Amino acid sequence: MATHLDLEEQEQLDQLKGFWKQYGNIITWVLVAALACYAGWNLWNWWQRDQSVKSGAMFDELDRAAQAGDADKAGRVFADMKERYPRTAFTEQGGLLAAKVQADKAQPDAALATLAWVAADATEAEYQTIAKLRASGLLLDQKKFDEALKQLDGVSLKEGDKEFGALVDDRRGDILLAQGKKDDAKAAYTKAWTAMDAKVEYRRLIDAKLTAMGAPPPAETPKTAEVAK
Repeated sequence: MATHLDLEEQEQLDQLKGFWKQYGNIITWVLVAALACYAGWNLWNWWQRDQSVKSGAMFDELDRAAQAGDADKAGRVFADMKERYPRTAFTEQGGLLAAKVQADKAQPDAALATLAWVAADATEAEYQTIAKLRASGLLLDQKKFDEALKQLDGVSLKEGDKEFGALVDDRRGDILLAQGKKDDAKAAYTKAWTAMDAKVEYRRLIDAKLTAMGAPPPAETPKTAEVAK
């Protein structure tokens, strides 16, 4: 009996040796690759966390400069952030904040340059859209109407971003109206009013713009309560 078991075990051992001889190298390399990927993933996560923490500290410094109304310092801090931590959300938010204080302190060219970076380099499409909307507003103030419209034409909206789309159309209406193109402005405002959710307070401002132009939007039919059966 023992001899039979020994022979069977020896046969299984020989089969295992044959299998390992044929496939062992491949299995080893697959395991090495898997472990390398796992280690790389952990290193990447650690690096991202480290970048986020450091950029967050710089954002706090930028925020303090913005609250103090120090546009020059805000611009310097943002320049450091985009150089050191260009792929973090804090840097993208910092760009929008720096541009705001620059615009508030009558530095429109600096604000436009800051917004241009966010519009081109932000990883989040929402930040890109906000940057282009704000840039179009600054260009409108400077009466650079064609450049302002180009900013809006460059907005790339994802499916379901109807609120952002409404804001783009509303800003387009402002620019067209400033150009004296009233019919085109009405069409843009109407499109914005239609797209924007009725619960959003900003929609009332678009309503007021249309009303002032003699083209008030249609009154909405109030929802009636469902009659219980």
